[in-house]
Amino acid sequence: MSSTSRVKPDIDVSDKRYPWSYELYETRSNFYLVGQHQDNTISRILTINRLEHSELNVYEDTTIYSKEQCDNLLRTLNDGNKKSGGLRFLANCYGIIGFVKFLGPYYMLLITERRQIGTICGHAIYAISESKIITVSNSTIQFDNTYSKKENRYMKLLSAVDLTKDFFFSYTYHVMHSLQENLSDCQKEQVVDETMFVWNEFLTRQIRNLLKSTMWTVALVYGFFKQEKLLVSGKQFKLSLIARRSRHQAGTRYLKRGVNKSGNVANEVDTEQIVCHDHDCCHDDCSGGCPAQVTSIVQNRGSIPLYWSQKASMLNPKPDIVLEKEKNYETTKLHFANLAKRYGSPIIVLNLIKTCECRESKLRLELANAIDFINKDSSTENGLGFLHWDLNKNPRRKAGDMLEFLGKVAESTLNLTGIFYQQIAPTPKNDNNDVNSRLYEKKLKKAVEDNKPHIFQSGVLRTNCIDCLDRTNIAQYAYGLSALGLQLCTLDLIDDPNIDSKSDLANDLMTFYESMGDALAVQYTGSASHNKIFSERRGSWKTFIQLQEFARTIQRYFSNSYMDVQKQDAIDVFLGRLRPQNDAGVSLPDDKILHQNNTLAPNNIQMSSIASTSSSRNFLALANKHNFKDDDRFYSSGCDVSNFFDLQQFSSASHSYKKTQSAPTTMKRHSSEHLTNVAAQNNPSMYNHSKTNGL
Repeated sequence: MSSTSRVKPDIDVSDKRYPWSYELYETRSNFYLVGQHQDNTISRILTINRLEHSELNVYEDTTIYSKEQCDNLLRTLNDGNKKSGGLRFLANCYGIIGFVKFLGPYYMLLITERRQIGTICGHAIYAISESKIITVSNSTIQFDNTYSKKENRYMKLLSAVDLTKDFFFSYTYHVMHSLQENLSDCQKEQVVDETMFVWNEFLTRQIRNLLKSTMWTVALVYGFFKQEKLLVSGKQFKLSLIARRSRHQAGTRYLKRGVNKSGNVANEVDTEQIVCHDHDCCHDDCSGGCPAQVTSIVQNRGSIPLYWSQKASMLNPKPDIVLEKEKNYETTKLHFANLAKRYGSPIIVLNLIKTCECRESKLRLELANAIDFINKDSSTENGLGFLHWDLNKNPRRKAGDMLEFLGKVAESTLNLTGIFYQQIAPTPKNDNNDVNSRLYEKKLKKAVEDNKPHIFQSGVLRTNCIDCLDRTNIAQYAYGLSALGLQLCTLDLIDDPNIDSKSDLANDLMTFYESMGDALAVQYTGSASHNKIFSERRGSWKTFIQLQEFARTIQRYFSNSYMDVQKQDAIDVFLGRLRPQNDAGVSLPDDKILHQNNTLAPNNIQMSSIASTSSSRNFLALANKHNFKDDDRFYSSGCDVSNFFDLQQFSSASHSYKKTQSAPTTMKRHSSEHLTNVAAQNNPSMYNHSKTNGL
């Protein structure tokens, strides 16, 4: 059976029951949201009651109306409500963000303007250009003014979340999932709109439960999205970089640190790099001709999974770290179990915190102890790879040398996890043209004959520094560069997966990761990322770099000291963590207090298997060579390995790595057959030549 699959969206693009744009009308007693298909020929209607303020009352009319029928219905509604003002048009909109109630009426959040920012496998990805908050209850209903000040405070916090920055969504593509999850049989059983990357899950919960449908709502993902068409060897491909920020343990720098009792860490971001190529020069849809080839690689970043915190101080720009040790590291285990459930195995941890600074070194030692404890309590298949390297230990080392070293880490990790690859059959155009239909069938037949087997990623590289921003972003770029070479090689766009770090292509990718780093840093700390190594790589003036770094340090300090508390409250209101209890007007405790009081997890947390599959395990071994000494070593075994790079079998009996005299490994070109074999060896349960399922 062929491995070429046809994209199947969440709701069929050709299904005329699905609305693409909306018109909002109002009468004294109801709102009417008219959903219209993209060709404006058919409509659906959602009714929202305005007379009931204590409960949300919505009704979905299952009838599919033609344009003429819908116009007649709207005229009838207008005639029937003339005594109370008739039917009034309010706004055009593009989806419901959600509903929320504090102490007074319900509020409805709508997208009133959108812009397309890219496509994935023919599915449009949008950002919000403008949104609106509308009071559901009509103006004649009176509310108790006792809580008006508190109501206004909640509304001010809700409005402080800028939905026009870094939020994105799609009507037909599960952008909260990776490409591999969307195109394979590895779909999660969890409801899509309840996943950790959907930020308006709380706001849409009531209407989803009432209607048992997500047709009228959009699922918002927060993070970063950038897509461009690039050239390599005269061939065009489309590069997409997506960062999805977790809504669990979400917040600002000093108010959200470490892990919580559910195993979720602060500042956790899933980063996906997608490369798409077809023989029609990367059309924005999959209906042009030959099947598109797509590859993706996912990596992860997140706060150190221990119980630790810092208290922001206007007098101390570098506050002390408070570390509370957990007896058996149950919550740390739970965190890595969650990672293994999402990404498979192996899990490789790249730790970039400083060794020469007392504040950070205590976390480095405790994390090494935690992973060593987990590995001793785990089977060979379920162990964790842990690589520590102090990026700032050798400040005189050139930026190119640092990136080269991190590139070697990336290459060895990619040999363990593999990448995702699949061909996607184009969708035939609905033009009833026999010539086009025959041409499509001819191209599809040739694609079936020439196609490559599926390749799946199993496992993930998890990177962290103290904030999981600046140093982490540099390491993720190095990983992305190595992955890009492998992706382009798999797509037969280049012959050698080693991309010159000084090439135009490497600089283009650096711009992607620099933009992502700035966006994620602003979200978490209030300032852009420290990109000293990127600036040095470009040859920027040294004095300019120093001034820029100083300015960002001051901006970050000011934001952390004066603005983060209100920003944290706004995030908590949007996510539903900070809200009135019943009608008493009593807020939940301050989020900072919630976080600090929840410092120790219960000792009876049940630990699921660290890995979802059994596989033979290899791990990175990093030696102190070429000035990488002392603490630049592989800590999970507590031993010092003398080689620069070597892949060795993990020994479950001794939890150590053998020393060898081999030279540093270099990455060879991987054929699709070789990558297939690697995928099959690492995770046989995810490997299948005959999978044909799509979205």
